[in-house]
Amino acid sequence: MSKPPRPDEDPRPEPPECPDNDACCHSGCDPCIFDLYDEALDRWRTGLAAWEAREADRRAARRKRKPNVPAKPS
Repeated sequence: MSKPPRPDEDPRPEPPECPDNDACCHSGCDPCIFDLYDEALDRWRTGLAAWEAREADRRAARRKRKPNVPAKPS
């Protein structure tokens, strides 16, 4: 079983930059720049969900590695 990537080797995905409203030429291009943006946004959401799952696994693994130290009596 392989180890999950370290956080510095697995950065949080960055969302795609939304095109400016003036970026569309309004000539019915297929695909339109906004169609391409929507597809990139869908890929980003999928990638973000996968990254969040990996990050949750990393956090759980860190919690397991830390020894439970009993609280000092007052």
